[in-house]
Amino acid sequence: MEFSFKSCIAIFYGGKKSDCTAMDPYKVLRISRNADGSLTRDAIFPLSPPSSDAAVLCRDLPLDSARRTGIRLFLPLPSLPPAGSKLPVIVYIHGGGFIIFRAASSPFHGLCSRLAAALPAVVLSVDYRLAPEHRLPAAFEDALDALFWLRAHATGASAEGNLPFPLTECADFSRCFLMGDSAGATIAFHAALRAAAIQDSLAPLSIAGLVLDQPYFGGIERTDSEERLKNGKILSLAENDLMWELALPEGVDRDHEYSNPFKNEEKLFAGLRDFPPCLVRGHTGDPLLDRQKEFARLLQRRGVIVVTSLESDGCHGVELIDPSKEAEAVAEAKKFICGDGGAEAPPSAPIESQTL
Repeated sequence: MEFSFKSCIAIFYGGKKSDCTAMDPYKVLRISRNADGSLTRDAIFPLSPPSSDAAVLCRDLPLDSARRTGIRLFLPLPSLPPAGSKLPVIVYIHGGGFIIFRAASSPFHGLCSRLAAALPAVVLSVDYRLAPEHRLPAAFEDALDALFWLRAHATGASAEGNLPFPLTECADFSRCFLMGDSAGATIAFHAALRAAAIQDSLAPLSIAGLVLDQPYFGGIERTDSEERLKNGKILSLAENDLMWELALPEGVDRDHEYSNPFKNEEKLFAGLRDFPPCLVRGHTGDPLLDRQKEFARLLQRRGVIVVTSLESDGCHGVELIDPSKEAEAVAEAKKFICGDGGAEAPPSAPIESQTL
């Protein structure tokens, strides 16, 4: 199936009724439950091969063979920057409610390729384990594995494998950014919490910041935006509740710490200092907008430098189907990561905090 804006609009909008509460969320998400508790997933987007082009070199690499996880690596061409300068590193984590999509799914492959070329940056897209076969915190652990994979390359402890040259020749491991959209942003946040608790073990790798695009949080009590936008075109509350049901550990509810940081703030941040600066993005048509705003406030309470972009029009996941919104996300990520001067901007360039 050819990936196009038009075909995706048909997928997401054409099949949905105005009242999503009357729809079967399994059918909307194109999944079915098997007798053993696993899912059969019908592809919403086609998978893209790890193809390279004139702008970006792409490779698929193993992460943990026992867990069957991997990394899709994107290197901008020419991959070797001018002498004396190296590229920032982005660990990218795709969305999909923890239960669907892959690093190779066309929208995420395309986004990572364009990120690598536009910043430019070394981009690692994590192909993590999906729920319910592997419930949370499995995806958090896989994202942390990707950071240790980078550390091994930074220290020369890992063979380069299918790479044309050592990553140490092009990557600035002191400027590593975790980036994700939707559930991927939530995974990035929890991986960053784990990394902050063991940051000495990751040296010389350093997490310089987080780009959290429409972070995906939940809770038992509904917010105003959830009630107002409960029939969201891409994310309705029925789909939202099902994804949390399938992703969270069995026997817990949406107020669990993996879903609801607001009821677990002290536990999540206990003993942590110097949490990395964060860019938090969201859209006015997203039912999760109120949670994203409160999340930004939570980070500010903990002394985190926060930049917000929460007033853009659009629905949850709109970047997957609207190229102009993807371009907006890439531009804001570039400004946060590189500053106005691009990849050659000094790593210490200040990031202004924005009051919500």
